[in-house]
Amino acid sequence: GQDMCYHDNSLVSGSLEALIQHLVPTVDYYPDRSYVFTFLLSSRLFLHPYELMSRVCHLCVEQQRSGDPLLDKIRVCEVAPKLVQLLTEWTETFPYDFRDERMMRCLKDMTHHVARGDEYSWRAMQQMTQRLIKRLSALGQYEEAVANKLTSAQRADAMSVCDDPFVLAQQLTHIELDRLSFIGPEEFIQTFALKDPLENHKGFFRKRKTSNLEAYVNWFNRLSYLVATEICLPVKKKHRARAIEFFIDVAQECFNIGNFNSLMAIITGMNMSPVSRLKKTWSKVNTDKFDILEHQMDPSSNFSNYRTALRGATQRSETAHSSQERIVIPFFSLLIKDIYFLNEGCASRLTTGHINFEKLWELAKQVSEFLVWRQVVCPFQRDRRILQFLVTSPVFNEDGESSESPGSLGQNVYGK
Repeated sequence: GQDMCYHDNSLVSGSLEALIQHLVPTVDYYPDRSYVFTFLLSSRLFLHPYELMSRVCHLCVEQQRSGDPLLDKIRVCEVAPKLVQLLTEWTETFPYDFRDERMMRCLKDMTHHVARGDEYSWRAMQQMTQRLIKRLSALGQYEEAVANKLTSAQRADAMSVCDDPFVLAQQLTHIELDRLSFIGPEEFIQTFALKDPLENHKGFFRKRKTSNLEAYVNWFNRLSYLVATEICLPVKKKHRARAIEFFIDVAQECFNIGNFNSLMAIITGMNMSPVSRLKKTWSKVNTDKFDILEHQMDPSSNFSNYRTALRGATQRSETAHSSQERIVIPFFSLLIKDIYFLNEGCASRLTTGHINFEKLWELAKQVSEFLVWRQVVCPFQRDRRILQFLVTSPVFNEDGESSESPGSLGQNVYGK
C-alpha cells in the first residue's frame, strides 16, 4: 500500500506503523536481515526501543490469535522459530537495549509465549537469554574498570617500560580493539537521539547511553597527553629528542598495523604547544618519517589522504588471510563526525510524514562498517606491564595539572 514507498526495489520511505509491521515475522515472511539491522539501529530516533519491542511482540501474538486454541497452537509453532531468530538478532547486535528491565520482561513474556507451541524454540530462547546476561555482565565489569581506573603513583618513562616501538604499537592496538569491542552500534545514533525534543522518556537516558563511546574518546585524549608528557619530562635535550624519535617510530608502526586512532592520537600529542615549541630539541630530530605520517593524516579536503589510506586498509582487511592483516582501527572522532553530519544533513522525516528510509540505509552502512572492524580479535601477545603503564601512567593535562603531582607540561622546557 501507500504506507511503504519503493524505488528500484529498494525501500525509500514508510510510515512508522508500516515499518514496525514490516519487522514482524509471520508464517511465510521473515524480514530481510539488512532491514532488521537498519530499523533496529535507527528506529530509536523515533521511538524508544522498549516501545518498539512491545509493539512487535504484541503484533506477533495478535496475528496468531484465531479463537481456535488448536489452530493457535499450530500457528505459534510455525512462527516461533522466526520470532526466536528476530529476537536473537536483536539481543546479539543491540544487547545494551536489554539493560532496561522492561525489555527483559518482554523477552520473558515471549519465552512463555513460544513455550506454548514449541519446545525447541523455548530452549533457544533460554540460551539466548543466558548469552545476553553474560554479555551484559561483561559490560558492567568493563564500565566499572574504566570508571575506577586508578592512576599509578610512580612515574616510569615509556622507554624504560618498553623500548621497542613495534611492541608498544601492538599493545596500543590491544587497548583500541578492547575499547572498540564494548561500543554498542546504537551509541552512534543515541548521540542524536539525546538531542531529540520528542524524547520524553527521561528514565531511558538517565543511564547515559553513550558512555562507552565517550570512554573511547577519552582514551584518545589520554594517549595524546601521555605522548606530550613523555616528551616534555626529560630535562636533557638529547633525551627529549630520543623520546620524539621513539614516538615517531611508534606512530609509524601503528600506521603499518592499520591502527589509525593511536596514530592520530600520537600526532596530536606531538603537535601540542608544549612539544611543538621545543625548537632546539626538534632540530636534533630527523623528521622525514613524521612529515610523511602527518601528511597521511592531514585534515585538508576533509581528510582525503586519510580516507584513501582507510579505504586501502579496509580492502586489505576484506581479503586478509591472518587476523593481523584484518585490523582496521579508524580515526574515531572523524567517524563520529561523519555520522553526525549524515544525520544533520538530511531530514529523518519527509513532508509526507513518512520516515526517510534512504537516510536510515546510509546510517546503517556507516555503522555496520564499524561493526566489522570491531570484531577483529587482536593477534598480538598481551604484555600486562606495558598495558598497565599505558592506562595508568600519570599524565599532564592542558593546564599542566597532573593527576597527582603539581607541575605543567610547559614548566621546564622553555627555550630548550
